Amino acid sequence: MNKTKKIILIAISVFMFVAVQGFSQQITKFGVVDTSKVYSAYFKDSSPVRNYDAKKKEFQNEITKRADEIKKLKQKKLEYEKNGDNTNAQKVALDITKKTEFLTEYTNAKNAELEAMLANMQRADDFYKKLYKVLAKVAESGGYSMILSLQENNSILWYSSSVDVTDQVINELGK
Repeated sequence: MNKTKKIILIAISVFMFVAVQGFSQQITKFGVVDTSKVYSAYFKDSSPVRNYDAKKKEFQNEITKRADEIKKLKQKKLEYEKNGDNTNAQKVALDITKKTEFLTEYTNAKNAELEAMLANMQRADDFYKKLYKVLAKVAESGGYSMILSLQENNSILWYSSSVDVTDQVINELGK
C-alpha cells in the first residue's frame, strides 16, 4: 500500500507540474487594424483630403458632361440613320469615336492622378510616426503580440472582430 501511495503521489505531482506549466505559458494574442479606416477618420477634415475630394468631384463632373455629350451624339446619329442620311450619320459616328477615345484617356489619366494624390497623402511621415506610436501603445496595453493591417496583408482570410483594434487606434490618434 505504501508503494501505491507513493506512485499516486508522484502521479499527482507530475500532473500538477504539467498543469501549472500549461497555464503559465503565454498565449499569443493578435490584433488587426483597418489602416484605411484609420486614415479616413484621422484626415477627414484635413486640407489634403478636401483637395482630393474637390479634384475627384471636378473630374467626375467633367466625365459626366462628356458622357452626356456622347449620348446626345448617339441620339443624333440614330435620327440621321432613321432619316436615311448615312453621310451625316457616318460623320457623327466618327465624332462619337473620337470623343469616346478622349473620354477613356481622360478618365484613365485623372484616375491615375487621384491615385497618386491618395498615395502621397497616405505616405505622410508625421501620420505614420504617430500611427506606429499609437499602435505600440494599443498593443502593449491590450497584451497583443502582433497587430496586422487588413490592407497590407492579403493572407488574412478571417479574423474575429474581438481582435480588431481599429476604433481604439482612431480614438488614440484623436487625443
